[in-house]
Amino acid sequence: MTPPNSQDCPFEKRFPSQLVRDDTFFMSLAYNQAIDAWRQDEVPIGCVIEHGGEVIAFSHNTVESSQDPTAHAEMLAITQAATKLGNWRLENCTLYVTKEPCPMCSGATLMSRLKRVCYAVPDPKMGCLGGATDLNALPRVNHTLDLTAGGVLEDECRTLIQAFFKLKRAVDKDGTLPPTDA
Repeated sequence: MTPPNSQDCPFEKRFPSQLVRDDTFFMSLAYNQAIDAWRQDEVPIGCVIEHGGEVIAFSHNTVESSQDPTAHAEMLAITQAATKLGNWRLENCTLYVTKEPCPMCSGATLMSRLKRVCYAVPDPKMGCLGGATDLNALPRVNHTLDLTAGGVLEDECRTLIQAFFKLKRAVDKDGTLPPTDA
């Protein structure tokens, strides 16, 4: 039996209407970035940054291909957005990401002075904007984010992430499927 190729993503991209640029529109674009990550055998997390109703940055995880532990979707998109605006302060920007940011990425959202973060899937183990902890709620922090935590395409993003890891676990270390009882 030929093992499944994790790059063969069974999910389709979303094509939201350009007429309504709401949270669902921008999260759909982040979801599409997550599919691109899957197709490159990366953990399927996608991110988009919006400023004035326009996408100014988009990315997905590239940790495996770059062998860089900081190459998370949020980190890459924040760098792109700062370059695009010519300013590290992203005060009037919203970051959309398919899973709650980790400690590193949560810190970067605060340090970059983003106005708002909208994430699809809460992460109770490693999320740091309400999941495992909440950096945004630190009493002495000099900047706080407006948060939309979960809800926007949450089911779709969760299903995508879970399917990716289920496939990864199904393929053993030598690249073949484990034996079945059938």
